[in-house]
Amino acid sequence: MPGGSEWIIVIVAAGVLLFGAKKIPELAKTFGKAKGEYKKGEIEADKELKEFKESKD
Repeated sequence: MPGGSEWIIVIVAAGVLLFGAKKIPELAKTFGKAKGEYKKGEIEADKELKEFKESKD
């Protein structure tokens, strides 16, 4: 059974085979942007929820 670092190598190798080496940085950039947008949405939702709770009291 492979360990943690071996799984990362397997995943990267599968990604290179599926998408090609030139697409990996583009996919990583897109994933990073999506993660950032998700985090912004999460912060905004928390802010709105807090404001709603405060206005209800």
